[in-house]
Amino acid sequence: MFGIIDNAFLSIVAAAIPASAVIVLAATGAMLNERVGVLNLGQEGLIGVGAVFAVIASLQWNVRSPWLAMLIGMFAAAIIGTIFAFATVVIRANQVLIGLALALGGVGLSNQLGNGRTGSPISTLFGKLDPGSAFTKNQFLEAFLHQDPIVYIAYIILPAAIWFVLFRTKHGLLVRAVGESPGAADAVGSNVLGIRFAYTVLGTAISGAAGAYMVLTITPTWSSDIARGRGWVALAVVIFAAWKPFRVVAGALLFGAMISLDTTTQARGWKLPFFNAVNLSFFLSMLPYVVTLIAILAPAGAAKFGRKTRATDAPASLATPYFREER
Repeated sequence: MFGIIDNAFLSIVAAAIPASAVIVLAATGAMLNERVGVLNLGQEGLIGVGAVFAVIASLQWNVRSPWLAMLIGMFAAAIIGTIFAFATVVIRANQVLIGLALALGGVGLSNQLGNGRTGSPISTLFGKLDPGSAFTKNQFLEAFLHQDPIVYIAYIILPAAIWFVLFRTKHGLLVRAVGESPGAADAVGSNVLGIRFAYTVLGTAISGAAGAYMVLTITPTWSSDIARGRGWVALAVVIFAAWKPFRVVAGALLFGAMISLDTTTQARGWKLPFFNAVNLSFFLSMLPYVVTLIAILAPAGAAKFGRKTRATDAPASLATPYFREER
């Protein structure tokens, strides 16, 4: 009995880790945007753009390096992000409207560019690292350590680097000040618009990496609407994680586990009372979005009853354009 439970748990973990890496990357990009006061709702579109250009690089441009294919996807997302940054930071257009336009436009653009490539297999893939026989003999360690290199970058290197820069450097203090009080940051000589612009473009590039990773590791082919809600889940993870890098990783793991439940259930043929196979699949597919809704509504509900929540950690100037003349 316990062996069955252990195997099921390891199957969920093995599937959840790469599935969560997509959300970690998208949520990290969104977090960087929001840390400097820019609300970017376009994660869904950025994932699609990053994915389709990684597919084009592999299938049409004959790129044989998954690293280069991912960089191409990130560069494409960064170009879209530059347009978004110009509209929201320089022109000071409404961030919510422009973000929604980015989400819808990015999905439409990626679907259009992906026409004719649906189902074509991609051979330019990230391989899994071999930790050695000392680890692969243990199924529990293998589930955590026998992963591709992007997993280690998304879970360890990237959040550690962002944490160090934001909370242990003078530059990070200025970046956080731009998101909290851009007028005060400007008063001490910070280039508010420059920092917002740079971190908005950087964040969109990282979100594009999430889409490229999907097609270079998880689903090695193109399909329309490839993000399938992961961009919206990433936005909820940022709130759930209180805009902290390592909490983003923990939150993404939770959502990734919800996503992997469906595939694990189908692969093992699990059944539950009152559910047939089709209904169970629909129910499990719905779980990540139910958890997303709870994560968004819980802080507001707790605040209503007078309890301090992590929602208070949101940058004070989030979604607020900066006008220097009003300082």
